[in-house]
Amino acid sequence: MAETIVSPGVLARENDQSFITEQPIQAGAAIIGPTVKGKVNIPTLCTTYSDYLSKYGSTFLSGSQTYSYFTSLSAYNYFQNGGTSLLVTRVVSGSFTPATSSRIATSTAETQATASLNLTFISSSVASGGSGSFGVNGITFFYTGSNVTNSSTQININTASFAASTVADYAFSSSAVFTVSSSVAPYSSSLQNISSSATATDLKLTYIGQNGVIGNNQYYTSGSTNYNFSGGTNTEMLVLETLTEGEIMNSDGTLDASGNLTNGTKDNIRWQVTNTNVNNGTFELVIRRGDDTTISPIVVETWSNLSLDPEATNYIEKVIGNQVESITSDSGEHFINLVGEYTNQSRYVRVKEVKTLTPSYFDNNGDPKSLFTGSLPITSSGTFGSADGTNIPGTEGKYYENITNSNIQGLEASDYSTAISLLKSKDSYQYNFITVPGLVADGTNFSSHSSVVSQLISNIENRGDTMLILDLVGYGSNILPVTTNAIAYDTSYAASYWPWVKTIDPNTSKQVWVPASTMIPGVYAFNDSTSEPWFAPAGTNRGVIATAIRAERNLTQGNRDLLYENKVNSIATFPNTGVTVFGQKTLQKRKSALDRVNVRRLLIELKSFISQVADTLVFEQNTEVTRNIFLSQVNPYLASVQQRQGLQDFKVVMDDSNNTPTVIDNNQLVGQIFIQPTRTAEFIILDFNVLPTGATFPS
Repeated sequence: MAETIVSPGVLARENDQSFITEQPIQAGAAIIGPTVKGKVNIPTLCTTYSDYLSKYGSTFLSGSQTYSYFTSLSAYNYFQNGGTSLLVTRVVSGSFTPATSSRIATSTAETQATASLNLTFISSSVASGGSGSFGVNGITFFYTGSNVTNSSTQININTASFAASTVADYAFSSSAVFTVSSSVAPYSSSLQNISSSATATDLKLTYIGQNGVIGNNQYYTSGSTNYNFSGGTNTEMLVLETLTEGEIMNSDGTLDASGNLTNGTKDNIRWQVTNTNVNNGTFELVIRRGDDTTISPIVVETWSNLSLDPEATNYIEKVIGNQVESITSDSGEHFINLVGEYTNQSRYVRVKEVKTLTPSYFDNNGDPKSLFTGSLPITSSGTFGSADGTNIPGTEGKYYENITNSNIQGLEASDYSTAISLLKSKDSYQYNFITVPGLVADGTNFSSHSSVVSQLISNIENRGDTMLILDLVGYGSNILPVTTNAIAYDTSYAASYWPWVKTIDPNTSKQVWVPASTMIPGVYAFNDSTSEPWFAPAGTNRGVIATAIRAERNLTQGNRDLLYENKVNSIATFPNTGVTVFGQKTLQKRKSALDRVNVRRLLIELKSFISQVADTLVFEQNTEVTRNIFLSQVNPYLASVQQRQGLQDFKVVMDDSNNTPTVIDNNQLVGQIFIQPTRTAEFIILDFNVLPTGATFPS
């Protein structure tokens, strides 16, 4: 029943206005491609190149050579030239999984270590079915008799079962030497040494010496006997999982005396638990880089004052996060499914499972409950493992200028499809332009790429708020295939550049060949940081590729003319200037203002801002007041664009002339924006007139 008030009084009502609306990720540019590490197919924002390196890595080893992906080189050039935000989507081939932490244990024993060994005891003080104990290297073993027979002075125990009274480290090495506990008097000195050789959990003990004394009980071994340890582990407290996926995250391996992991690298991690405080019910979790050592730890994250109490504000899942992102498909559309109650705050790990919760850790007196004190972790450290997935072949792959129709830096063209589908949603992701370096729009030599390129262009056109930088050919091409491939496309939402460019890989210091789409994001970023998006990202003022060593081909004026006539923007080389973008055409065939990059980018900027204004008016009253709200925001904005040389003139109409009663009755609000874009001076004609002596110069 609705709340009403009839007689005089006060009606107190509540309105929950605390709902948080998830905003789309906004970035200056987007890039799709393989990376060394990172989340698979999950678009992630990077704000600096250092941020990119921490999330996606830099170099990898293929065969005997070190390489960088085009993705890394493009990210470097983008940020180097003034880019401020980059939306990166990692693509892989095959199945990839995250790595999980090695056992993070509590101080409570989960099971005792047990073993079986045939022994013969000689004693008159142990009755049938009796028991006893002895210690080895500080571990007490208990024995119980079975199949026992009595004589006047001897009990034969054919089978004995041993259990450790305390949990210790049962990972015996093959060279380990154990000594009978000092509390046990040896019958002969030769009995004190017990050697072992172990494989996995199998341990072979050889008793050296024929007879011995344990307390008042004499015994001797029936010989060397293999037996198998089972249990002997502490209760597992929790399981961590890496955010990034793939075998590269496996840091597990041999630990040497310096604390160096054989599988530890700069790209994976290890964990460490310290500062466990039973009185407070807290502990500290440290995430370290995989290639550090005990002597020189490299800490990348520290999480202090963590709790296992789900009711506490410092509960570990609340602090670190436990959400898992996965890709779901519905009717051909892909979207991200998010599972987990707590947002991931760590840059490296999430909590996969907490196994020893301590709800209401303290009793009514404020003291820790004995039930939970053993649930806290012991001081320890460990690794991550069990991750699957790699795109790096055992021999040299097809990288840089060697990409092929079927091998795009270790991938196939179809591997890009899911990422392209995800970035189709402008409600979730907003970016000014997108590149996919490695994909080539060449239906002849790169035929497998064609359908994926078509999918990408279709998505860009449907969005209507971004541009695609498209490569038309692979390395080593002539001009004819370039122009032929350009003719096959007709869209103002894409632009192409040629030829390829040689640059220095900042991660390896090698000189490498890269497609134009690797470098053009840096040109656009420089243009936007020094001018405005509606300025042409070309020419000697804003089109110089500072990090380029040389272009694949030194284009003549005739080459540049032919390319520009066919909608391809030249990457030219000029003395004293260097490698320079010298063109700004889109791939639109029909001549109009939108066949230029600066005008297309102007329209994208205007549509983006004005659409955001209109979004706030949806479901508002269709009245003059609402129309004036729209005009009061849009007109000043367009005036500012005009002042910044983006527009020659403009006019916005949203009144009774285009919002007739019929329009209003159809629940429509109509606005018309008329603009005259500022054109660029691409063709400068200078007339030099030679006049005779005494001639008068024209005024």
